[in-house]
Amino acid sequence: MRLKKRSKHRKAVKFYATCFGFREPYKVLVDGTFVHHLLTHRLLPADDALRGLLSASRTPALFTSKCVLAELRRLGKTHAESFDAAQMLNVTKCEHDKVVSAVNCFISLIGDKNPEHFFVATQDADLREKLREIPGVPVIYGLKNSLFIEQPSVQQRKFAQLDEEKRLNMDVSEYKKLLKAASEGKLNASEQGCGGEHERPINSLVKNALGVAGKSKFKRNRSKGPNPLSCKKKKPKPQSATLNQGATPDGEAKRKRVRKRKRDKKDNKQAETVS
Repeated sequence: MRLKKRSKHRKAVKFYATCFGFREPYKVLVDGTFVHHLLTHRLLPADDALRGLLSASRTPALFTSKCVLAELRRLGKTHAESFDAAQMLNVTKCEHDKVVSAVNCFISLIGDKNPEHFFVATQDADLREKLREIPGVPVIYGLKNSLFIEQPSVQQRKFAQLDEEKRLNMDVSEYKKLLKAASEGKLNASEQGCGGEHERPINSLVKNALGVAGKSKFKRNRSKGPNPLSCKKKKPKPQSATLNQGATPDGEAKRKRVRKRKRDKKDNKQAETVS
């Protein structure tokens, strides 16, 4: 189970690194509920625990906000230890003149596309639900003495797929420019070729602009036929000379000689006594 959990976390981190450009050292935005969870279950030091969770080669940087610190201060003595631990983290700037709740503060820091590439660590169920709808926001949470990364939601997977399709296909403006250049004959030398040998027709440019896939450059490995040597017919075996010894020159077979069994004297005496 431990290996399966680790492989799931690695796949989630790889997804965000490939589709949304997350790079090491990772940044983790921590709220008061997560700090309190780490201290309660003694998941210390926190940076080492998160480094193992993310399978990172470098220690991740932990961040919080002044709104989170103010919220922990208001909770009083019950969260005094959490407040002291949160003060040791890096404080990111949130543009709030007045202190707001940690949920609203984190939503404003993440924005629409999470430009700072934050991992958000929280135990707040409402905040986690809101972050699932924002593309490119991985969520970390704790369950007893273990840490987990939420698997990418359906919205995040759809956004990544649409973003990839946009990068592969042309925009309308690029398509119009390409058609105009093709009609005026202002194609690049690489596309025109030297002497017209490698000249690309306009139809192929239009097909590529529309996203029509061309023929693949590499041949697929198809199933091969059987070995021709194994399909050869077996040669008939030559008849041995011993089989032909019984035939006469006229083609008639010799009569077989019947051989009688010679009995010993002892056998003859026993036969006489029996009779």
